[in-house]
This record gives sequence, C-alpha cells and structure tokens, in this order.
Amino acid sequence: MKKIVIRAVEIEDIPVLQEIGRQTFFETFSENNTEENMVKYLEDSFSIEKLTEELNNENSEFYFAISDEKVIGYLKLNFGNSQTELQDNSSLEIERIYVLQEYHGKKIGQVLYEKAMQIASNKNVNYVWLGVWEENPRAIRFYQKNGFVEFDKHIFKLGNDEQTDIMMMKKF
Repeated sequence: MKKIVIRAVEIEDIPVLQEIGRQTFFETFSENNTEENMVKYLEDSFSIEKLTEELNNENSEFYFAISDEKVIGYLKLNFGNSQTELQDNSSLEIERIYVLQEYHGKKIGQVLYEKAMQIASNKNVNYVWLGVWEENPRAIRFYQKNGFVEFDKHIFKLGNDEQTDIMMMKKF
C-alpha cells in the first residue's frame, strides 16, 4: 500500500465525509443491529446538516486517511464542551476512528490514532478518552494495546436500541 496521507476535512468535503461515515459505520455495526435502527442512525448522524454543524464547530476536528487519492478512513476529535460527556478542558475525546473494512489490518487506524495523540500533545491535555461499544472486541483490544484503560460505562442510543459503551482513557 502507498503512503497514507492524513489531512483535515474541509467544508467542501462534506459529501465524502458523509459517504465514508455511513459506509464505515454500516460495515462495522450492521450485522449486530436491526436494519431499521441502522437506517435511522445513519440518516440522523450523517446528514449533511449535522456534519456541516459538526465541521463548523471550533471544538471538533475531522481528518481523512487517504491512500492513492481515495479516502479510506477518518477521525473525529472533540475538545472542551463539544465532548459527548466529560466536557473537561484538560481532555480530548476521540469520538470516531473508522476505516473501510477492506483496509482493516493495514495499520490505518493506528495512523489515525497517532494523529489524535499528536493533537492531544499539541493541546497539552491531561488525558484522552473515548467510548467503545462493549460488543466490539476488536476496537477494545486496539485501545488496550495503545494503553487505554476502562474507567466507566455509558449508554449509546442506536435508533431505539440502548447499547452500552465502555469508556476508556489514557493519561498523558
């Protein structure tokens, strides 16, 4: 595989962000959720309006992973009061690291993760945290391997299904 380029997502990239967001979420979670819940979540969470609002938020950042001019994954970070929970100015939330299924096992997630850690370091945060679905052992192992530890749980709503996310953190 060619070199992976990480670049910030711009407002004109929203259609591509919507496509990669929907595709990677569907690939990751569709077999464990109802079609109705998946459709509702994908429509709500990846609407042009919602993505535009998130991208225009100064406390959220999106980055694409690109190989051969194709977007193959993305990263979403939140700071301050944009964090989904611990709205703490000394922390950074990794809300999403998603990679197209055909690129799993090729270290793309690791490259996106390292970008998140570089930003966390530049912002001098005390810790990085995230929520990961308890039924996603691959992601849990990835974060454990990178030094994250479980500290709590929270509920994530997918359509009308309440699911449990394990909250993990890594101190800096």
